[in-house]
Amino acid sequence: MPPELSNLQKTVLQSEIRSMTLACNAAAGINLAQGVCDCPLPPPVGAGAKEAIDKGKNTYTRYDGTTELREAIAGKYKHFYDMSIDAAGEIVVSAGATGAFYCACLALLNPGDEVIVFEPYYGYHINTLNIMGAKARYVRLLPPQWRVLKDAVAAAVSRRTKAILLNSPANPSGKVFARSELEAIAAVAKKHDLWVFTDEIYEHFVYDGLEHVPIATLPGMRERTVTISGLSKTFSITGWRIGYAISDKKFSQAIGYFNDLVYVCAPSPLQLGAARGIVELGAGFYKALSDEFLRKRAKLCDALVGAGLAPCVPQGAYYVLADMSRVKGKTSREKAMNFLDKTGIACVPGCAFYHDDGGELLARFCFAKEEAVIDEVCRRLKAIN
Repeated sequence: MPPELSNLQKTVLQSEIRSMTLACNAAAGINLAQGVCDCPLPPPVGAGAKEAIDKGKNTYTRYDGTTELREAIAGKYKHFYDMSIDAAGEIVVSAGATGAFYCACLALLNPGDEVIVFEPYYGYHINTLNIMGAKARYVRLLPPQWRVLKDAVAAAVSRRTKAILLNSPANPSGKVFARSELEAIAAVAKKHDLWVFTDEIYEHFVYDGLEHVPIATLPGMRERTVTISGLSKTFSITGWRIGYAISDKKFSQAIGYFNDLVYVCAPSPLQLGAARGIVELGAGFYKALSDEFLRKRAKLCDALVGAGLAPCVPQGAYYVLADMSRVKGKTSREKAMNFLDKTGIACVPGCAFYHDDGGELLARFCFAKEEAVIDEVCRRLKAIN
């Protein structure tokens, strides 16, 4: 008999997001399962990458990314959040936000450490913790506004707790953590000397006059926060894999060394295209992006209401969790598959975002699609009745 797979392999399964994408492809359906963001590429981003390729910028970069991209990121954070970041020592460019988070975990967590995770969660975060041998301690967010119960975070801390994992704006709920909520989380982190990993990749997808506040900007949080983000969503370049981690320079070098080991570097010319986009696309671009997705949110949520699939209207990001009670099926996966068969629309079963049965009546729909696709989805939802 051949050798067996590793024990580690048993901790990582194919995500429901990928699984539903495959099912959608087999059914030739409309994929609202995966957050691929099939919107147009901003011209400066594509032009910057093409120019870099033409100029032969195709070799390895520094382990922490090109100077151009790190300086562009530092400038952006200064402009939007008044954060002073050392581009030469506090930014590590990685293979997407997922890669940046993985390298940060490798540098800062040990097997057996506990990490507080808000639920519903993003499955790749949990899988990364599993690979580390870390244990998630769940804090349930309460719909439809996804409130955090008072003292719930503090109650989740144990002697083995090492970090809090924050995602705001959140995938899949679309929750935007308010400043008061972040202050309460920060107080727990400081009291118990915890890291905060904060995934802020949807920072520019915020609606209804709400504000994205990086927790690293709160008093006493800069030195204990690892800010994870990237350009995949804002520039519609999910396949480019350009993300980054921002942390105090005492820790960023270790994160960078793991990035070098696992990924060597993110694609060189694509880093330069992303840098061009950050420099040339000003605040007006991000405002227009938010306005565009606000319209798409309204279209999809209205259609879901009309179809009897009550949505939890998201405050940010570009996903909607909807009530699938009326769809046939004993589990959320059965419901998602039956829904795909009936409508040709793929969604993600709610079980993908909970450690227990908390999501069995839910499904996630992505509205990062071109207008014509959203319109066709709305037409199909209207036809359900």
